[in-house]
Amino acid sequence: MSTISIIGSGGMARAVAGRIAKAGHTVEVISRDPAKAQALADTLACAAITGTYGATPAGDIVILAVPYASALAVLTDFGKAFDNKVIIDISNPVASDLSGLVTPHGSCGAQEIAKAAPASAQVVKAFNTLFGRVLAKDKRLDAYIAADDADAKARVSTLLESLGLRPLDVGGLHMAQSLEWLGLMMIGLAKNGAGSWDIAMKVDIG
Repeated sequence: MSTISIIGSGGMARAVAGRIAKAGHTVEVISRDPAKAQALADTLACAAITGTYGATPAGDIVILAVPYASALAVLTDFGKAFDNKVIIDISNPVASDLSGLVTPHGSCGAQEIAKAAPASAQVVKAFNTLFGRVLAKDKRLDAYIAADDADAKARVSTLLESLGLRPLDVGGLHMAQSLEWLGLMMIGLAKNGAGSWDIAMKVDIG
């Protein structure tokens, strides 16, 4: 098993970290607030460590589990510390009134994060269509991924499979825009049509 670094200490960071820990990986938790990082690490099922915010993460795969509004600041704070890392963006850059996405026209959150990341880093979109409450349960779920780099995509797919998830490749990083719109649709469904956050999107392949 490997070390996976997670930046963030909120609900999604907790759900993703819990799933990774249960799969037997070592989780490195990183937060601006060291106390919050330690508190999350203490809840995990197996060995977990905490890292220093802004320093080079221990894991080759780094999960950016922060709101989109904070993501670009994190990229700035870490700078070259993200060299040669695979960065998983889980954010949904949605407007507060759920009227749409807040990203520039023709772009998406993952692409904006890729622009801010070091050239040697690879960004993969994943987890953004999975709600934390569902992810925290021991269920096999479909996990959609988008990325330009084939090796990064393969490594994230292997990680997802180890977590009991089914990775489904939707294409290059530009397709993350579709995943972010799907994330917005899922939020709308949870708030309105389904009236519950205990939902997940599944693909039936005949």
